[in-house]
Amino acid sequence: MSYTVNASILLTELPITERPAAVRAAGFDAVEFWWPFSSAVPAQEEIDAFVAAIQDAGVQLTGLNFFAGDMPAGDRGLVSWIGREDEFRANVEVVVAIGERLGTKAFNALYGNRIEGADAQAQDDLAVQNLAIAGAAVAKIGGIVLLEPVSGMDAYPLKTAADALAIIARVADEHGVDNVKLLADFYHLAVNGDDVAAVVADHAAEFGHIQIADAPGRGEPGTGDLPLAQWIADAQAGGYAGPIGLEYKATQADPFSWIQN
Repeated sequence: MSYTVNASILLTELPITERPAAVRAAGFDAVEFWWPFSSAVPAQEEIDAFVAAIQDAGVQLTGLNFFAGDMPAGDRGLVSWIGREDEFRANVEVVVAIGERLGTKAFNALYGNRIEGADAQAQDDLAVQNLAIAGAAVAKIGGIVLLEPVSGMDAYPLKTAADALAIIARVADEHGVDNVKLLADFYHLAVNGDDVAAVVADHAAEFGHIQIADAPGRGEPGTGDLPLAQWIADAQAGGYAGPIGLEYKATQADPFSWIQN
């Protein structure tokens, strides 16, 4: 089993630049991050420090999110956010540059919440345009854009795999960009009420990435009641060959002890 540790939700007691080394010390050789900076276009010194932390730790950055706004305040992406088009597109350039330096191939674009007073169709149309731009940009370094359903935010419109796949199909049909893929986060799908087993059976070969956490609680596998091991095995049997992203909240002193169980 190949795992990649999401060091934006795990190891949060450490500064960002110390987490890659902690991932390595825990026995992993791959890491993924949400956007690790406070702005869409951070200072070059901040970027260089992040890149150096990955390189010095000897881990592979398998995934990186695009800038998603103020996540603690409830923002969940700029992709469909009318009025922040220039900010998102400037961020795409930064993301591609980091990906090129570190050999990263998967880039998660959080869709964005519905904006009060904005037309939902207009937001979706903008999202399709932005995803096409992002997809074309990361294709230059052999990358893919990931699109995921998310739980916990009523204003976030992509709740099920079908919701995300409909947008992905529009990007391909309207712009000819075919490297936008579903991020199947089994936790988000399950708590949103999606039929995860059916999603795996129907779409495993199309997954761009898998992330896991148990439910209820979003803790380590084994702390809830989701059949994560079965879903992973079925996805791999169905053609998914990528790593499994560990994107859960630590509830134990050693958040990775379940792997040896």
